Amino acid sequence: MTPPDRPAVPAEEGQAFDRVIDILLGSLDLAAIELGRRLGWYTALSERGAATPSELADRVGSDPRYTREWCEQQAATGLLLVEGADGAPEARRYRLPAAVGRVLTDQDSAAYLAPAVRQITSAVGLLPRIAEAARTGEGLGWAEYGPDMHEGQAESNRHEFLTDLPDWLAAMPDVEARLRAAPARIADVGCGAAWSSIGLARAYPLAAVDAYDIHPGSVELARRNVAEAGLDDRVRVVLADVAGVTGTGPYDLVTAFECVHDLPDPVGVLAAIRSMAGPDGAVLVADEAVRERFSAPSGRLERMMYGLSLLVCLPDSMSTRPSAATGTVMRPPVLRRYAEQAGYSAVEVLDVRHDTWRFYRLRC
Repeated sequence: MTPPDRPAVPAEEGQAFDRVIDILLGSLDLAAIELGRRLGWYTALSERGAATPSELADRVGSDPRYTREWCEQQAATGLLLVEGADGAPEARRYRLPAAVGRVLTDQDSAAYLAPAVRQITSAVGLLPRIAEAARTGEGLGWAEYGPDMHEGQAESNRHEFLTDLPDWLAAMPDVEARLRAAPARIADVGCGAAWSSIGLARAYPLAAVDAYDIHPGSVELARRNVAEAGLDDRVRVVLADVAGVTGTGPYDLVTAFECVHDLPDPVGVLAAIRSMAGPDGAVLVADEAVRERFSAPSGRLERMMYGLSLLVCLPDSMSTRPSAATGTVMRPPVLRRYAEQAGYSAVEVLDVRHDTWRFYRLRC
């Protein structure tokens, strides 16, 4: 492999070299983080404190030599702290800083990133398939990415669906008043593992929620989550493409969280959602908070979204034909165009603070 020291080359070439080396190092760190998640090394250090490699191996049932190499790699990259660095390799003790532990092990932390690592490493494992799809124009369906993808997606959004969702709905005070004051009906389209549906049901105890998703694995997980939450009586999980669902409305609120950009037929689904809401219902769409227009180079958010689009969302959308092939970077003018074609009278951007999503109210 190429050494990380910059070779004797012109300045511009050297800068490009450094940039790619940083990417390579980040890629290796990403894989090592996923290894630590899969084998339970982070959790064992978080829950039981510092350990030598052999102690950590005993805690999780892993091989001591592999465990030692992982510990040294993690210390070298700055994620673990090491005691006795000058001593024998087997005697060094490794500790997980509390802040790093929250980011990598605490599913109730707003900073929890382990699920995103799980998703990205899953997608990278499919690079040969994605490359072939890019040659042919075909796609890879959501199911082809396996449990790491849909379970990781569910884990990524779980915390904020269970804690922040009422704050989002507060941006539509007329809708929230209706949901709180009387028995109401909510449809949650593209529910995934149903954390959004559970969050809605908890926030509005008088509401019944119909949760829709087209992916069998997600629906199975959603039904299990709903049952464990004790909400079977108010949350119904349905395996269905809402574009073909009729006679279920009207709903007081229809939500679509971070799914419109994935849809092969966004106009058809948005039209179906409008029908579900009826003339008096409300429609809430949350999607990526990318800029109004393309510009380059871009910040972290757009870099992340373009990467996810290239590896995941675009191939998923293009696995069904015909497809709008929107991609993750769905800018506001694109959603407005889809909404207009679907028959909505207006699209309003809600005043909601969020790091990665923009919230739209679609007026029927």
